[in-house]
Amino acid sequence: MTKKGVTLYFMRHGETIFNRYNRMQGWSDTPLTKEGRLDAIRSGLGMKDIHFDAVYTSDLRRTVETAQLFLRNHPNRENLTIEMMPEFREVFFGSLEGKDAGELWSELYKKLQRNFDDLGGRNIQEELNGLKELDPDHLGENFMEFWLRVEQGLLKVINKHRDQNQNILIVSHGITIRNMLHELIPDFQLSELIGNASINIVEYSDGKFHLKALNQTNHFVLRKEAKEEPYEMLPTKMHD
Repeated sequence: MTKKGVTLYFMRHGETIFNRYNRMQGWSDTPLTKEGRLDAIRSGLGMKDIHFDAVYTSDLRRTVETAQLFLRNHPNRENLTIEMMPEFREVFFGSLEGKDAGELWSELYKKLQRNFDDLGGRNIQEELNGLKELDPDHLGENFMEFWLRVEQGLLKVINKHRDQNQNILIVSHGITIRNMLHELIPDFQLSELIGNASINIVEYSDGKFHLKALNQTNHFVLRKEAKEEPYEMLPTKMHD
């Protein structure tokens, strides 16, 4: 008999203003662009046949809005409450928030005497530690500060839902999702960037985690089918 498991749907928030202009965005929280809102709707329409049993986001507006738009047309939405978890926030970049990302990464590689081919997201620990050193106020998170926070949230969700054959939606952020995937799937390459509004599916069955989809967007409905219309917002609450 097959053991019960859980399926985790990790979704990155839709495109934001800072994403559009390639700015550092961790705890700073710019609104979704029109494209970001439409992509969240398109993704949700393409997955409306999936019965979600629980929904988690970070406590930043861009993930909550993405979840609201994604679930706007779901048949079982009346049974859902969006649970916000600060543990699922993006890395905090301190005084580097809002800086030009291209210039900042170039400065980091120069400081580390590396180039993109050497790092390019493969050594996220070295990169985040280096970014904290570049922050004049040193208020940004280093890797351990970031990961201990995220890991706590991930374990809470897994321990609550494992072995129940449930579908769990987690709307979070690029670096956060990459590290959660790497924790569950050690072979996952941290250099893989997570696209805005993409779906990444991890299934836990028979005692193991399996990566079923990465950066999935082929389920999106056509853009002309996604319309920004008034809708009833799902209730939200802070996770206990």
